Amino acid sequence: MHKNEPRRRARIVGTGFYAPEKILTNADLAKMVDTSDEWIVTRTGMKERHITSPDQATSDMVLIAARRALENARLEAKDLDLIIVATVTPDTLFPATACWVQQGLRADHVAAFDISAACTGFLYGMIMAEALITAGIVKRVLLAGSETLTRFTNWEDRNTCVLFGDAAGAAILEASPDESGILSRYWKADGTLGDLLSLPAGGSRLPASAETVEKKLHTVQMRGNEVFKHAVKRMSEASTEVLKRAGLGTDDIDWFIPHQANIRIIEATGERLGVPKEKVYINVHKYGNVSAATIPIALSELEGEGRLKKGNVIILTAFGSGLTWAAVAYRW
Repeated sequence: MHKNEPRRRARIVGTGFYAPEKILTNADLAKMVDTSDEWIVTRTGMKERHITSPDQATSDMVLIAARRALENARLEAKDLDLIIVATVTPDTLFPATACWVQQGLRADHVAAFDISAACTGFLYGMIMAEALITAGIVKRVLLAGSETLTRFTNWEDRNTCVLFGDAAGAAILEASPDESGILSRYWKADGTLGDLLSLPAGGSRLPASAETVEKKLHTVQMRGNEVFKHAVKRMSEASTEVLKRAGLGTDDIDWFIPHQANIRIIEATGERLGVPKEKVYINVHKYGNVSAATIPIALSELEGEGRLKKGNVIILTAFGSGLTWAAVAYRW
């Protein structure tokens, strides 16, 4: 790149999302565990979550979201160079869920792989897609975040079973011809805190056995209070850093889209950053925590409703198991 040549950017040219038809309400959960609508709404902001049907897997949801994103971008599967799926609930440990998506889209021989960064997965994927696009390695990337977390939920644990839902979001990224696109990025991880939020069994450390099933080690284990503190701190830190790197201030933000984990986390992060409430996008009441799918769903909803305007500055931030966290400053 010559000294006076503007830096290449990667931008989103199409979005799409999918949430299964079946809805599990707080009233439904109150029949399953000792909880109530008031208890759930007060602590999480959630009112309902979507649940996959028995014949649906993570890739099935990605396929629907991906086709909608391709249609939105006026592109076809043959126009793709790479498929990235961010998920911690893959169809299979291998092949990658992205390969099942490639098969479903009939995107012959397109490179495909998964990212396992939990709720931060979509932003990790954005940063990777940007690097590959701006380096000239690929021209166009399908990036999806999709989770079937309800398959890994302990429905006897009232502290976690109210939190999670199933859904998928997708975006198509390519090189930007103008000032739109990713302005700055920030990503970090701290593996010393991995035990705060994990799914212990099913891998090489604890292969499936009668004992792991009996102890419910194939379900989400979370130390909620600790996760809360780290989530607010790290998402605020990441958002502040991308603003600084982009040469922007809080007043420049048109939309703040944090990971939709919990209304208290969302509100506390927005307050710490100093973002007015009307600029903080919230849809946690409709979907619950759908991990890597939350941010692409939010982008797709905003675009579909016509609320994203050319030139809008958006701060995207997420925090998840790993522990991982990231933020992206983006100009629409």
